[in-house]
Amino acid sequence: MKRIFFVEDDLSLINGLSFAIQKQGYEIEIARTSLEAEKLWRDGVYDLVILDVSLPDGSGYDLCQKIRQTSRVPIIFLTAADEETDIIMGLDLGGDDYITKPFKLAVFLSRVNALLRRSENFSQGDAELRANDITMRLLKHEVYKSGVLVDLTASEYKLLRLFMEHPNQVLSPEQILGRLWDCEENYIDSSTLTVYIRRLRTKIEDDPGRPQKIVTVRRSGYKWNVVE
Repeated sequence: MKRIFFVEDDLSLINGLSFAIQKQGYEIEIARTSLEAEKLWRDGVYDLVILDVSLPDGSGYDLCQKIRQTSRVPIIFLTAADEETDIIMGLDLGGDDYITKPFKLAVFLSRVNALLRRSENFSQGDAELRANDITMRLLKHEVYKSGVLVDLTASEYKLLRLFMEHPNQVLSPEQILGRLWDCEENYIDSSTLTVYIRRLRTKIEDDPGRPQKIVTVRRSGYKWNVVE
């Protein structure tokens, strides 16, 4: 049975979502403060984490950073903070999805289920991906360019992995956003994706101004261009 770790201080939301999550057949562990969450995290094993950003004694962003030091467990931010900068921060710190309040319960549960399925598929993949002098060591969550370790954010890592798993295939912005973040178009849009693409290119391309690995296909999207 999948175990979900839910960090939230709103009691009414806890009661409603806990019931709905358990009806899906999942176990749930609840923490209402950062301090309680850190203790439960150290003592437990979970398949998914749902984090509120604003907690009485700290921030869900800080908790996310601490979790990412030791685990690749999927993380969903659940918060009323809907500014684009907040969303980008959450994804860059290691979040896999960002759901803003208020939200529809059916949509929330669908995204929880989708993230759990995608996590299973990722964990069953090959241990290593190689192309264009880039090597991804999936079990260690590491990326190397010509043998040199590359420092990527969690979002950049997920984006690169998606490209490398679909060599020479054109991916539309909608496909990329839907596969990686499941975020609604009015929050994470094509403009935001362009920022992520540009950041990733500066780290893996020999000449980011003239990219050869992640190429733009006009009016269609982006492609991982295998040139070897």
